Amino acid sequence: MTALAQASLDPGAVVNAVNAVWVLTVTFLIFFMHAGFAMLEAGQVRSKNVANQLTKNMLTWSVGVTVFFILGVTVSEVVAGLTGGPSFTLFSVFDASNAVADGSGWVNWLFGAVFAMTAATIVSGAVAGRMKLRAYVTYTITLAAVIYPVVLGFTWGEGFLYQLGFTDFAGGMIVHGMGGLAGLTAAYIVGPRLDRYNTDGSVNVIPGHSVSFAVLGTLILAFGWYGFNVGTAATPLAGDGAALGAFAGVGRVALTTTLGMAAGAMGAGLVALYRTGKVDTLYVANGMLAGLVGITSNTDIIVWPAALLIGGLAGAQLPIVFSFVEKRLKIDDVCAVFPVHGSAGVLGTLLVAVPGMTVSSATVDPVAQVTGVLVIGGWTVLATAGVFGVFKLLGEIRVSREHELEGLDISEHGVDTYPEFGKPETVADGGWVESNGVVRPDGGNPNDGGIKLVMGFIRPDKLSDVKQGLAEVGAPSITVTNVSGRGSQPAKTGQWRGEEYTVDLHQKVKVECVVADTPADEVAAAISDAAHTGEKGDGKVFILPVEGAHQIRTGKTGTDAV
Repeated sequence: MTALAQASLDPGAVVNAVNAVWVLTVTFLIFFMHAGFAMLEAGQVRSKNVANQLTKNMLTWSVGVTVFFILGVTVSEVVAGLTGGPSFTLFSVFDASNAVADGSGWVNWLFGAVFAMTAATIVSGAVAGRMKLRAYVTYTITLAAVIYPVVLGFTWGEGFLYQLGFTDFAGGMIVHGMGGLAGLTAAYIVGPRLDRYNTDGSVNVIPGHSVSFAVLGTLILAFGWYGFNVGTAATPLAGDGAALGAFAGVGRVALTTTLGMAAGAMGAGLVALYRTGKVDTLYVANGMLAGLVGITSNTDIIVWPAALLIGGLAGAQLPIVFSFVEKRLKIDDVCAVFPVHGSAGVLGTLLVAVPGMTVSSATVDPVAQVTGVLVIGGWTVLATAGVFGVFKLLGEIRVSREHELEGLDISEHGVDTYPEFGKPETVADGGWVESNGVVRPDGGNPNDGGIKLVMGFIRPDKLSDVKQGLAEVGAPSITVTNVSGRGSQPAKTGQWRGEEYTVDLHQKVKVECVVADTPADEVAAAISDAAHTGEKGDGKVFILPVEGAHQIRTGKTGTDAV
């Protein structure tokens, strides 16, 4: 600081400026995690719900951060003050001196706001594909104004849990555990997606539309997580700037964060391999995040072997807990937010109290940790259930069956996420276009005793039922193609940056089945029965003659080739 003094610079101002720049840098890093959440969730939903998921992520930030500024901060300070924390002044965040008194007032507010919005956006992944946008946005407002600020007041605001000795370094329970429990509660109240469960209770898998998006989102989140943990650990300068700030623990935080992330991916992958014989890509991605959640509450005080243990256990529990939630509790948690954020957050918050996990200078009270988990978890579940319970009583929590079948992109936003698919000017109802552009008529001369092609155009979500129906009539060999088409299903009006356009092609799956010995009428009936919902847009089935067939491997021709 000698040079600064010689340059007539105020060392205190320099310290404040450097530290504020650091906090802003890690804040922007954490904000970028919303891009990760958007990609992760978009990849795990059906293509007909992608725009809805992206919209919810953007509104979570936009609506939530505004409400948190206007009301949430004050609520947290009041709760803290009434439960043993420091005294408070109502709406002090509005005071302009927050921006200029020490150069960090509103900077610190923004740093807290990105944590709050992370908790809020976790919920959207659990209720994907069936919740009304208005219900979700209203819950976001409630979470930003009351639910999260109460937790904040109890803990980082120095309220009663802080006074009790509860410790959570960067939000393993305060942010992620809370978000995961809120998501699980919301998913239970809104109910599962259509056809998620059969009448006998068995589960139908509804895969997301892009593993690539999900993995990209995971890696963006992992990158932003360094802002969460390492950013929280460091203050570059201290005092008059003559010494470095709290950098002593930065190396430990960076190391344990990295090891926890890696161990989480390996733990989830190994358990998936043991249970299914394959290393599931999505479980590895989710496990990486679960490992990060597991060490977020304790990364500053644990020894490095504990990072591997906690991260590994957080990842390993993920496939097991997800299966329990899905098959035992019958809760449709679309993006696995509870095993990734909820149970992993609870696990890490409790394991840090186990002897041998922390450095010798750290003391963690297991009673305080258990109490903190119970209080935060109980409050989150009750408050979330109250909000969504009211919406359910009013009949405003869930979209209609027709809208859910059609997809929330069109019904909630008037947007077709992939509008370039198909050529509406060339295809007529009842016909199809070959790859060379030749328009083929429907029907044709029958060829009894020969080979026939049964072609069905069905809803994408009925494909599993159709495959099962075809297997039952002895025709399991099929070709499946994603297509777009129009028939009796009415056209919709879409929007793109405010400009309307007509969406008259609907996403369908084309199922083609060539049969010789199996009666074509039975195959057509099996497709029709399995794909039936009773709604417009169920599709059509055609039976076409096939003039010849050649099996490439054996050289057989005619019916023998089929």
